[in-house]
Amino acid sequence: MELMSGNEAIAQGAWEAGAHIGVAYPGTPSTETLEEFAKKEGVYAEWSVNEKVAVEVGMGASAAGARVLVTMKHVGVNVAADPLFTAAYTGVGGGVVVLAADDPGMYSSQDEQDSHYYAQAMHIPMLDPADSAEALRFTREAYDLSERFDVPVFVRSSVRLSHTKTPVEPGQRVEVALRPYETNTAKWVMMPAFAKPRRRVQLERIDALTAWAEDCPYNEVLRRKSAVGVVCSGATYQHVADALPEASVFKLGCTYPLPAQALRNFADSVEALYVVEEASEYLTHGVAALGIEVSGFPGSLPRDGELSPGLIRAAFGFQEPAHEATPAGLPGRPPALCPGCPHRLVFKELTRMKAIVTGDIGCYTLGALPPLSGMDTCLDMGASVSMAHGFELALSGTLHRPVVAVIGDSTFAHSGLSSLISTVYNRGAGTVCVLDNRTTAMTGRQGNPFNGETLQKRPSRELDMEGIVRALGVEDVRTVDPNDALAVRRALKEASASEELSVLVFRSPCVLIDRLRKPAYAVTDACTACGVCPTLGCPAIAKDTRTGRSAIDPTLCIGCGQCAQYCAFGAIVQPDAASAKGGVA
Repeated sequence: MELMSGNEAIAQGAWEAGAHIGVAYPGTPSTETLEEFAKKEGVYAEWSVNEKVAVEVGMGASAAGARVLVTMKHVGVNVAADPLFTAAYTGVGGGVVVLAADDPGMYSSQDEQDSHYYAQAMHIPMLDPADSAEALRFTREAYDLSERFDVPVFVRSSVRLSHTKTPVEPGQRVEVALRPYETNTAKWVMMPAFAKPRRRVQLERIDALTAWAEDCPYNEVLRRKSAVGVVCSGATYQHVADALPEASVFKLGCTYPLPAQALRNFADSVEALYVVEEASEYLTHGVAALGIEVSGFPGSLPRDGELSPGLIRAAFGFQEPAHEATPAGLPGRPPALCPGCPHRLVFKELTRMKAIVTGDIGCYTLGALPPLSGMDTCLDMGASVSMAHGFELALSGTLHRPVVAVIGDSTFAHSGLSSLISTVYNRGAGTVCVLDNRTTAMTGRQGNPFNGETLQKRPSRELDMEGIVRALGVEDVRTVDPNDALAVRRALKEASASEELSVLVFRSPCVLIDRLRKPAYAVTDACTACGVCPTLGCPAIAKDTRTGRSAIDPTLCIGCGQCAQYCAFGAIVQPDAASAKGGVA
């Protein structure tokens, strides 16, 4: 018996099933799954440039006969939807399991989504484990299910399942030979003449899966008292079991397709039936569509965010025991860019020049928060470049503020390049800032095409970002040291003054991958309490409540010297510095 997170258990299940290949784009809460799979013996794993490509690589490997694991977070399913919808027509060669990791509560995401709806729309079966043991078992057995019904299979997790460790009993790997490949144009070439008959194949499969779901081994009825019956799935079951120990529960392990008759039988066995789910009404509508009466809660169940036993009990009208109030006066700890982050000065200067900044997904989104307040929009991966072009189109001739797109290196590879191609093609202007910190920082410092680091540390190529951008037709391409405030200010000023499209590559390693620390800076008596340095938003800089002057925490300061460049009075120095120079402020 071992403790494993849901992510670790899914990786273990895929390995035990004899999966040969794993592909993904990292995204919380799914990231660790492929990282764990990559450590296993006898497998190949890689980070793909985005989730769409990951599915396409996986389907190619499946067509060639391999068993494949593809992992992504819920918004990654949006990106992967194009090939997945059609993969539900073609079917598979070797079994394909797709992890869709949802994030109710948006702990690390720009929206809440319920991936059940994708399974329903794509007609791809979805398994919904409630703990790590089920995550391992469901994933391991999903490969047989995939090959039996000739279709990819979703395994859905949520942030709670992905990151919570519960006991599992790991098993041994079953070596599965590649299925022999045979040319089959009618199965794999989805032009209309072949897609139409494959649609009929899909409809027959849906009927077969619906019949299978009635006796699906992953659905479980837990009989207790009959006054209250609850339908739920996934990690939500754990909260329901805690909150309502006397309720009978239909725990759905397969959430698409739904077992219609089994659910009707369960509803007939209880006096009142309720559906409990997180940030969604997928199950509620699905159960109601079967003609089953779903009771309303005496209280109210939250429509957003994660559930908890307390919230479920409150929905059923139970009084919760009193809790101690949070002590008053605790200092706030807002999220912030790390001390020494190479993104910081770019946002400082963008704010200073009053630019309209279209942002992107990544840790640099924190640049939107005070005191930097250096970002106006953030929509999805790659949107910064496209939205900047949209601003230019809408405000052409009337805009008196520069429009600047900000995007990270991994996100630029993911989908920023296609946006830049479109902008170049349509003769767009403006400035694109690529914040190249040599890693995919937000999700755990994974490799990407622009740093050339692969998941399993294989020999690779570091793509030439500036060369690629020039090849697209951008003439004004510059590489800038983001730790040099004057250089950043000069580059942004010149680029924003240009009538042509400019791409500025701000290249410096993330402080979490380059941990070289220099002596910490300190504030001298020359400080006039002007308040400039705190506007950098560095966690190492605080205000001395006794003097009103700035103070630097030497345990947090990494000696980057960014703040010293903004001190006009030379009051921020390293203790061993012979002299101090005025800054750029």
